[in-house]
Amino acid sequence: MERRPDTRLGEWLAAGADVRKPMCPSRLVLEHVTSRWGVLVLAALLERSFRFSELRREVGGVSEKMLAQTLQTLERDGFVDRDAKPVIPPRVDYSLTDLGREAAEQVWALARWSERSLDAVDAARTAYDARKESGASA
Repeated sequence: MERRPDTRLGEWLAAGADVRKPMCPSRLVLEHVTSRWGVLVLAALLERSFRFSELRREVGGVSEKMLAQTLQTLERDGFVDRDAKPVIPPRVDYSLTDLGREAAEQVWALARWSERSLDAVDAARTAYDARKESGASA
Protein backbone atom coordinates (compact mmCIF):
# COMPACT_ATOMS: atom_id res chain seq x y z
CA MET A 1 0.00 0.00 0.00
CA GLU A 2 1.55 3.24 -1.14
CA ARG A 3 1.27 6.23 1.18
CA ARG A 4 0.43 9.52 -0.39
CA PRO A 5 1.94 12.66 1.06
CA ASP A 6 -0.31 14.68 3.30
CA THR A 7 -1.18 17.72 1.19
CA ARG A 8 -2.08 19.66 4.31
CA LEU A 9 1.53 19.41 5.47
CA GLY A 10 2.59 21.55 2.54
CA GLU A 11 -0.04 24.11 3.51
CA TRP A 12 1.30 24.19 7.08
CA LEU A 13 4.87 24.57 5.88
CA ALA A 14 3.88 27.43 3.59
CA ALA A 15 1.99 29.14 6.42
CA GLY A 16 4.75 28.51 8.97
CA ALA A 17 4.45 25.63 11.42
CA ASP A 18 3.49 26.62 14.97
CA VAL A 19 3.46 23.87 17.59
CA ARG A 20 1.11 25.98 19.72
CA LYS A 21 -1.66 25.65 17.11
CA PRO A 22 -3.93 22.65 17.80
CA MET A 23 -3.75 21.09 14.33
CA CYS A 24 -0.10 21.80 13.57
CA PRO A 25 1.65 18.64 12.30
CA SER A 26 4.74 19.49 14.33
CA ARG A 27 2.81 18.36 17.39
CA LEU A 28 2.86 14.80 16.09
CA VAL A 29 6.61 14.98 15.48
CA LEU A 30 7.07 16.38 18.99
CA GLU A 31 4.96 13.56 20.38
CA HIS A 32 7.10 10.96 18.62
CA VAL A 33 10.46 12.26 19.81
CA THR A 34 9.34 13.06 23.36
CA SER A 35 7.38 9.89 24.04
CA ARG A 36 8.76 7.71 26.83
CA TRP A 37 10.26 5.17 24.45
CA GLY A 38 11.12 7.69 21.74
CA VAL A 39 13.42 9.60 24.09
CA LEU A 40 15.11 6.44 25.36
CA VAL A 41 15.59 4.95 21.89
CA LEU A 42 17.01 8.18 20.49
CA ALA A 43 19.31 8.54 23.51
CA ALA A 44 20.61 4.98 23.15
CA LEU A 45 21.26 5.42 19.43
CA LEU A 46 23.32 8.54 20.16
CA GLU A 47 26.02 6.18 21.43
CA ARG A 48 26.14 3.79 18.47
CA SER A 49 24.03 1.62 16.18
CA PHE A 50 22.23 -1.36 17.72
CA ARG A 51 20.57 -4.57 16.65
CA PHE A 52 16.96 -4.91 17.83
CA SER A 53 17.69 -7.21 20.78
CA GLU A 54 20.68 -5.10 21.87
CA LEU A 55 18.58 -1.96 21.74
CA ARG A 56 15.83 -3.61 23.77
CA ARG A 57 18.33 -4.51 26.49
CA GLU A 58 19.90 -1.05 26.36
CA VAL A 59 16.56 0.76 26.73
CA GLY A 60 15.28 -1.61 29.42
CA GLY A 61 11.65 -2.26 30.26
CA VAL A 62 10.29 -1.88 26.73
CA SER A 63 8.28 -4.70 25.17
CA GLU A 64 9.22 -6.06 21.75
CA LYS A 65 5.97 -4.73 20.31
CA MET A 66 6.45 -1.23 21.71
CA LEU A 67 10.08 -1.07 20.59
CA ALA A 68 9.12 -2.21 17.09
CA GLN A 69 6.37 0.42 16.91
CA THR A 70 8.67 3.15 18.21
CA LEU A 71 11.42 2.27 15.75
CA GLN A 72 8.96 2.17 12.86
CA THR A 73 7.55 5.57 13.80
CA LEU A 74 11.01 7.11 14.19
CA GLU A 75 12.10 5.56 10.89
CA ARG A 76 9.04 6.94 9.09
CA ASP A 77 9.73 10.42 10.51
CA GLY A 78 13.30 10.24 9.21
CA PHE A 79 15.06 9.95 12.57
CA VAL A 80 16.18 6.31 12.43
CA ASP A 81 17.81 4.31 9.66
CA ARG A 82 17.00 0.60 9.46
CA ASP A 83 19.75 -1.35 7.71
CA ALA A 84 18.67 -4.91 6.90
CA LYS A 85 21.60 -7.01 5.70
CA PRO A 86 20.81 -9.96 3.40
CA VAL A 87 22.63 -12.59 5.47
CA ILE A 88 21.62 -15.73 7.32
CA PRO A 89 20.58 -15.30 10.05
CA PRO A 90 19.08 -11.90 9.13
CA ARG A 91 20.84 -8.90 10.61
CA VAL A 92 19.13 -5.55 11.09
CA ASP A 93 20.94 -2.57 12.54
CA TYR A 94 19.35 0.66 13.70
CA SER A 95 21.15 3.99 13.72
CA LEU A 96 20.36 7.68 13.73
CA THR A 97 20.07 9.76 10.60
CA ASP A 98 21.46 13.30 10.68
CA LEU A 99 17.97 14.55 11.52
CA GLY A 100 17.68 11.87 14.21
CA ARG A 101 21.01 12.86 15.75
CA GLU A 102 19.84 16.46 15.94
CA ALA A 103 16.57 15.43 17.62
CA ALA A 104 18.34 12.96 19.93
CA GLU A 105 20.76 15.62 21.17
CA GLN A 106 17.83 17.89 22.02
CA VAL A 107 15.77 15.29 23.91
CA TRP A 108 18.89 13.87 25.61
CA ALA A 109 19.69 17.34 26.94
CA LEU A 110 16.15 17.52 28.35
CA ALA A 111 16.48 14.03 29.86
CA ARG A 112 19.78 14.94 31.52
CA TRP A 113 18.25 18.18 32.83
CA SER A 114 15.42 16.15 34.40
CA GLU A 115 18.01 13.96 36.15
CA ARG A 116 19.84 17.01 37.49
CA SER A 117 16.57 18.61 38.64
CA LEU A 118 15.23 15.69 40.69
CA ASP A 119 16.05 17.33 44.04
CA ALA A 120 14.32 20.59 43.07
CA VAL A 121 11.28 18.72 41.74
CA ASP A 122 11.08 16.61 44.90
CA ALA A 123 11.25 19.76 47.05
CA ALA A 124 8.52 21.42 44.97
CA ARG A 125 6.29 18.35 45.27
CA THR A 126 6.81 18.16 49.02
CA ALA A 127 5.94 21.85 49.41
CA TYR A 128 2.87 21.47 47.16
CA ASP A 129 1.63 18.43 49.08
CA ALA A 130 2.12 20.24 52.41
CA ARG A 131 0.13 23.26 51.16
CA LYS A 132 -2.67 21.00 49.88
CA GLU A 133 -2.72 19.03 53.12
CA SER A 134 -2.85 22.11 55.32
CA GLY A 135 -5.56 23.64 53.10
CA ALA A 136 -7.64 20.45 53.21
CA SER A 137 -7.53 20.22 56.99
CA ALA A 138 -8.39 23.89 57.55
